[in-house]
Amino acid sequence: MQIHSLTINNREKWNATLALMPFAHVLQTWEWGEFKTSTTGWQPHRIAFMDGETVVAMAQVLTRREGPFQVMYVPKGPALDYTNEPLRKAVIDALKSYARQHGAIFIKIDPDVVIGAGVPGEPDACEDDLGKQIAAEWRAAGLRFSREQVQFRNSVIVDLRRSEDDLLAAMKQKTRYNVRLSPRRDVTVRFGSADDLDLLYDLYAETALRDGFVIRPLDYYRQAWGAFMQAGLAQPIIAEYKGDPIAHVIVFGFGKRAWYFYGASSDEHRNRMPTYLLQWEAIRWAKAQKMVLYDFWGAPNDFDDEDDPLAGVFHFKDGFGGTVVRRIGAWDYPANRLLYAGYTTAMPVILSVMRRIGRRRLQIDSGE
Repeated sequence: MQIHSLTINNREKWNATLALMPFAHVLQTWEWGEFKTSTTGWQPHRIAFMDGETVVAMAQVLTRREGPFQVMYVPKGPALDYTNEPLRKAVIDALKSYARQHGAIFIKIDPDVVIGAGVPGEPDACEDDLGKQIAAEWRAAGLRFSREQVQFRNSVIVDLRRSEDDLLAAMKQKTRYNVRLSPRRDVTVRFGSADDLDLLYDLYAETALRDGFVIRPLDYYRQAWGAFMQAGLAQPIIAEYKGDPIAHVIVFGFGKRAWYFYGASSDEHRNRMPTYLLQWEAIRWAKAQKMVLYDFWGAPNDFDDEDDPLAGVFHFKDGFGGTVVRRIGAWDYPANRLLYAGYTTAMPVILSVMRRIGRRRLQIDSGE
């Protein structure tokens, strides 16, 4: 299949066209590229792949220099019809060529392609033939399964094309009970705005300290949350008890899908189960926006490992009656094999050191 590429430098045109593409994702939006530029130095290159005058695929390629090296990343993309074999092969070839032409040592490609559903070993688990075929094609094309999986590979997805009664009925009994318990314990919810950024951050910092994960300074989240709120791509929902905020979620939405990206809760009033009510209100919000899928964003790679950091939160998400979805993950094309080998050996060590420093800084900032 012969395709040609076109750079799109207009926000409205990019987002409007992307929203109509199969496998469109919020991490491929114009706003995500601008956010990565302002916070981490990635430079977005927005490429539309054309068949004649028709856009048939899109890829926001993020590029960054790391010392003498240049690396590329396509987060949750490219967006295209992956059932079209000639198209998907042509787009991968074009991205490989783009990486070579621009001197990158590698390009990381990380679409939302599904390779299986259900928890492996359970009766409803199944593999996806298309996902397996694509993985085989990529290996044959010189791509390698990435040692650095930037985004979560697996998730829990709730189909919103059901009535609210059916969505509640699909939940596990304990989850449904807790959703209904929270209002009886005087928890209320409200939709937040950019005016709530400080309180959103305070609750998030409290959660990070309790659960032991590293967060960024407030200015980072003014971009990560505030810019998307202003663009209509994110909605905070805040749970309160007697007027005091005790938990929140921040839901991102684009096209026909919503994603639960951020959540936080106070150490106080956890017995009032505000996080269950918040998820239910987020699902209702997404359904009211005419979205068809609610993505809980994140499930373990090994579902049998109870020590996995995502094990506990997965049990919480799984209670809402969604489907476990396993994705193909991120794959690297080494445009320069020698430099790629050195880079992928050194970077895990560097990232490990940076995470330890970040955790220590969080402890110091909290007075520990």
